Amino acid sequence: MSTGQKLLKGGYVLVDNDRFEHVSILIRDGVIAALLAQGEAGPEAAEHIDVSDRLILPGLVNGHTHSHGALGRGGVAGDLTLESFLSGCAWLNGSRRTDDLRLAAELSAVELIRKGCTACFDLFIELPAPTVAGTHAVAEAYHDVGLRAVVAPMIADQTIYQALPGLLDSFQPPLRDLVAAMRMPDWQDIMATCAEAFASWPVPTQRVRPGLGPTIPLHCTDGFLRACGVMAKHEGLPLQTHLAETRTQQVMAGRKYGTSLTAHLDQLGVLGPQFSGAHGVWLSHGEADTLASHEACICHNPMSNLRLGSGIAPVRMLMDSGVGMGVGTDASNTSDGQNMFEAMRLAATLSRAMTPQCEDWVSTRDAFSMATTGSARIMGLNKVGAISTGWAADLLFLDAGYCHYTPLRNPLEQVVFSENGAALREVMIAGEYVFANDRVLTIDEAALAARANEAAARLDGATAETRLMNEAASAVVQSFCRAACAAPYPQ
Repeated sequence: MSTGQKLLKGGYVLVDNDRFEHVSILIRDGVIAALLAQGEAGPEAAEHIDVSDRLILPGLVNGHTHSHGALGRGGVAGDLTLESFLSGCAWLNGSRRTDDLRLAAELSAVELIRKGCTACFDLFIELPAPTVAGTHAVAEAYHDVGLRAVVAPMIADQTIYQALPGLLDSFQPPLRDLVAAMRMPDWQDIMATCAEAFASWPVPTQRVRPGLGPTIPLHCTDGFLRACGVMAKHEGLPLQTHLAETRTQQVMAGRKYGTSLTAHLDQLGVLGPQFSGAHGVWLSHGEADTLASHEACICHNPMSNLRLGSGIAPVRMLMDSGVGMGVGTDASNTSDGQNMFEAMRLAATLSRAMTPQCEDWVSTRDAFSMATTGSARIMGLNKVGAISTGWAADLLFLDAGYCHYTPLRNPLEQVVFSENGAALREVMIAGEYVFANDRVLTIDEAALAARANEAAARLDGATAETRLMNEAASAVVQSFCRAACAAPYPQ
């Protein structure tokens, strides 16, 4: 009879994110209780599971995504930079009901699990501002599917048209009048809603916990950013913003603040160990030093940086400066998927386009650490992201006979450079299987797909008029930002 313990016998296991060993894994109460050498029997009362044909890794941790993008998949057509995407594709998030927010999170969670991810930092959006019901729906979706998550409402109190100095002057009537009339709610109301949602959190925080996501510093007034920083520090919440994702953001920071984005956040008291910036493509050495001095982190999102033409982040410089680094996928509508294997591979390979000096490249070991313990640190997760005694039993089981591993000479190199999820056979979170036999075990995927297709058709119809206005505005924003990018910015 099982006592709630599992003994995974005979796998080839990545131990401590350092070396592969033939060991058995004893799991008790969702935690790795022991790693047993070959020949050690383990407790007879445990459920014995033969995994001798598996490579076993810790679950990958996605340090930055947006679940709302799952319902927007395929909606970012053409050649759009970030700013033109924000203005031109806002329609994708309009007219959504609470059940649409839940549905998007379920879609995203299923794809993450299928691609070997066991935890994510989700900056979801609800327009015009988060509600308690919407925030709780996203949290419940992750809890029910079984994924670990930080659920952070993505919040702002200025539109892009207010946020970028001089942008409105680029518009002509009547379009100028339409975009100028757009307004976000007062930040005090937004913070009050977040406080209420967090105080009445609907699921256990051991698996799914709240966070804050001030969307982009430029889109938030100083009072709002200060309030976010105070709440994050007082409540012990992870806080993440999009930091220096594009050159335009740094140029606009110079015009708006007279200093860099990081220096401005430092002046407002926002930086600290709970802080992470997504992307960090246009960060300077000085900004890296500032972030490191506050024990802050950056989450590298290589696929969306390429998709939106934002650039290649200076990962090695940031690491060498002492900045904690994670890896993320970004949204499914701006990176076209939630494949953390792909993000991890790009984190390693893109650095090779930056310099011929191989000692300055991101190694496979660096990339794997960023995609596991690095992102877990960003999420504020303790003992997640490695296979070690006392750590969470969040595990990936890869088919050791798959073509990626035949022949098998250097398993970690072959995982980072070759794996795309094709060899993934099972996923375990907190000691329980959530994926096996090519299906997610915690949700009806066929019914989920049917609901998603129905919702997409309904939402596309409801937002058709908004889409036309967004596309017209996007062309103006693209032209404005192209000119802004030619200007210098403070470093």
